[in-house]
Amino acid sequence: MFSLRTAASGVHFAFTDRWGGESAAPYGELNLGGHVGDDPRAVRGNRARTAEALGLDADRVVWMNQVHGREVAVVDGPWAGPVPEADAVVTRTPGLALAVLVADCTPALLADPVAGVAAAAHAGRPGLFAGVIPDTVEAMVRLGARPERIVAATGPAVCGPCYEVPDAMCDEVAARIPQARSRTPEGTSALDIVAGVWSQLADAGVPAGEKSHICTRESADHFSYRRDGKTGRIAGYVWLAPDAADRPR
Repeated sequence: MFSLRTAASGVHFAFTDRWGGESAAPYGELNLGGHVGDDPRAVRGNRARTAEALGLDADRVVWMNQVHGREVAVVDGPWAGPVPEADAVVTRTPGLALAVLVADCTPALLADPVAGVAAAAHAGRPGLFAGVIPDTVEAMVRLGARPERIVAATGPAVCGPCYEVPDAMCDEVAARIPQARSRTPEGTSALDIVAGVWSQLADAGVPAGEKSHICTRESADHFSYRRDGKTGRIAGYVWLAPDAADRPR
């Protein structure tokens, strides 16, 4: 169902795959996206069983209405009303899990265990180009984080050679983020969003972290919009242990 690791003292990262849920095809099985046409009851059930497996309270998982932008929301609890548009969320609240949905885009999880600040960001091509990653780091810093202390992880995402784009689009993105330029096996233009994310993290002062080498388009264990079109969403989760507030800052 997921991969889970303790990234540092009091910090937890998890990334799901597509198995172990109750959604029917084409969303089978563990679709966590509520905006893709799946039965809402199945999505709620999938979110509940994933939270339980991770030892989380499903009602204290913060989701986003992701729009491929750069908006970063700072939260201290679950949304009181409709989920707003945002492509990153940041918190200092221990025990509050932040979630990011993807099906080829790059899920980025960040945390400063000393400051007790965590963040989840959604980086597709538009968000990467707009600067959602540096904006997320800046929001963390405003809450007391220090870039050199931030631990980071990126989850399963489409790889550069599998993300073919028009030449002009590749040139536009690479002009701002050179490390994102890639090529397909056929030699056509492509973008490596994961490499772009890590280059922006490095520019922001975040040391190297853990990068998943799973390509969602190539993996039958993960959802891929570019491969399948109508499909589900996997998720990345980050949270601070409840005792994080007791650690010295």
